[in-house]
Amino acid sequence: MVDISVSRFIRERRDSRKISQKELAELAGVGQRFVSELERGKPTVRVAEVDKVLAVFGKQLGIVDRPRSDIDGSTDESNDE
Repeated sequence: MVDISVSRFIRERRDSRKISQKELAELAGVGQRFVSELERGKPTVRVAEVDKVLAVFGKQLGIVDRPRSDIDGSTDESNDE
């Protein structure tokens, strides 16, 4: 599933540059339908395609630490392994 913040980032960045979904798709080498679905937060998308879209904005997907509360419901972050 695409994190809503990725979807929001792409739409906001596209809007701020005043380019259409079609233009973004052409720049990224993906289909306009993919850009539309990505911006709407479609739960199943290809990671490689997401990276192509993010590359237009000088970004890429990466791994970030998630708070423990998101993983197991606890609020204690001292249990990191």
